[in-house]
Amino acid sequence: MDLIPVPRVAVPDEEGRRYVFGPEPVLDAGPGCEGVARWLRREVGGATGWALPAGAPGDLRLRLDPAGTGPEAYRLEVGADGVELTGGDAAGLFWAAQTLRQLLGADAFRRAPLRPGRAWDLPYARIADRPRFGWRGLMLDVARHFMPKDGVLRYIDLLAAHKLNVLHLHLTDDQGWRIEIERHPELTETGSWRPRSRWGHRASPLWNETPHGGFYTHDDIREIVAYAAERHVRIVPEVDIPGHSQAAIAAYPWLGNADVVDTAALRVWEDWGVSENVLAPTEEVLRFYEGVFEELLELFPPEVSPFVHVGGDECPKDQWRASATAQSRIRELGVDGEDGLQSWFIRHFDRWLAERGRRLIGWDEILEGGLADGAAVSSWRGYVGGIAAAEAGHDVVMCPEQQVYLDHRQADGPDEPMPIGYVRSLEDVYRFEPVPPKLSPEAAAHVLGAQANVWTEVMEHQGRVDYQVFPRLAAFAEAVWSWMPEPESRDWAGFEARVPAHLARLDALGVAYRPPGGPLPWQRRPGVRGRPREGAPPIV
Repeated sequence: MDLIPVPRVAVPDEEGRRYVFGPEPVLDAGPGCEGVARWLRREVGGATGWALPAGAPGDLRLRLDPAGTGPEAYRLEVGADGVELTGGDAAGLFWAAQTLRQLLGADAFRRAPLRPGRAWDLPYARIADRPRFGWRGLMLDVARHFMPKDGVLRYIDLLAAHKLNVLHLHLTDDQGWRIEIERHPELTETGSWRPRSRWGHRASPLWNETPHGGFYTHDDIREIVAYAAERHVRIVPEVDIPGHSQAAIAAYPWLGNADVVDTAALRVWEDWGVSENVLAPTEEVLRFYEGVFEELLELFPPEVSPFVHVGGDECPKDQWRASATAQSRIRELGVDGEDGLQSWFIRHFDRWLAERGRRLIGWDEILEGGLADGAAVSSWRGYVGGIAAAEAGHDVVMCPEQQVYLDHRQADGPDEPMPIGYVRSLEDVYRFEPVPPKLSPEAAAHVLGAQANVWTEVMEHQGRVDYQVFPRLAAFAEAVWSWMPEPESRDWAGFEARVPAHLARLDALGVAYRPPGGPLPWQRRPGVRGRPREGAPPIV
């Protein structure tokens, strides 16, 4: 049936029978199914021309069965009396609707009917499915290159189409601050714009001299959060501390280490890499960021965003070593040098968020100073940090750079645009396994799931993001949804055979994916330097 992700159980009709919809199918939505009914009328109805009026008995029937087989589980049955979708919860019912759209074919992903009045049919079948992991996500870096709100909404739809349920938004970095904070207006008035951008990897001599920037207003964020919630996608906001903070310091120079650098002269960073300009370890800086997080918590309610990401990675310590203020702070706090200062930042917000009913999550460097019981770790430097966190009783999201950084190149040919990192082919991503075999069963239970990360230094617009993300995100979606934990046991040949049908769906959605034969002429970036790495690290 060419479904991606492949379901646990899919039984086609041995006789090849099909259910043919009439010109005006009726939708029978049971209690609690109203959200999925709205989505079907809007999306599937738009593509087919169906109005899907309410009525019983219906050609399409939606039901909730809380006694089902677990969170996000669903059943889909096609027979002589039509199609019945049953969800163990509202999310499961929504995933059933996504499966229905795939079964209808690529034309069901259009915004309007291609041939008004055409007949639609489905093969008789019985499908039963549920996900392996509860965290199936994508990290989208909107700080290095800003993605306007409509692009974020589009990516929420693309995640939902692949049964992915977490969008991690990297909202702040040295190169830009992307979320309005009303009590600190300079964060966006100054911090959201940079004068120019490096064109290519940071070793490239080329520049794009066009100023770059943008940010999301409070209302933009409210819209994004509500749109995602309707599609059962959780948003995880990230505000980076104490490193990756030059944009904030450019807006408010007193946030930086002004006793060792002229922070008033700093601008939003126009280059890539890791800036030396980090937050000063003062109480005033803590109060400032508490205000930032207070607004963040109002915009991302706990029922849709229980986690708040604080970054915590790649914090250079040179300024703290040279700063009398920082050195005095080390003595006052009694922490273990400059590394202890970084841990002090993280532990403070760990407690602060926990007191407000939220859970802190950060990159695996945050392990180095000890964490509260509820804190979680994004393991990006391979599996080691995730293994250590899980064995220590912390929840983990696996996103190892060597396996699921989708900014890494997809092939080693000369036409790959601005090639970054290791070659991670479609098959490599398909064979990604979130749970390392070294973990004990008790520790393995702490692996919440996984996410693919997309850092956008060399992705200057939506088309470049599409090229890096797709179709590899489809392979990732199957790896984190399907119940095939052993990479070697996964049916790569079967997945590869389903890809052409899925590419047709992506075509219908207007996704500028990387073609199987390599980049099209307008997807290349001849003469623009990247940073390819030699060799390919092992999958596990």
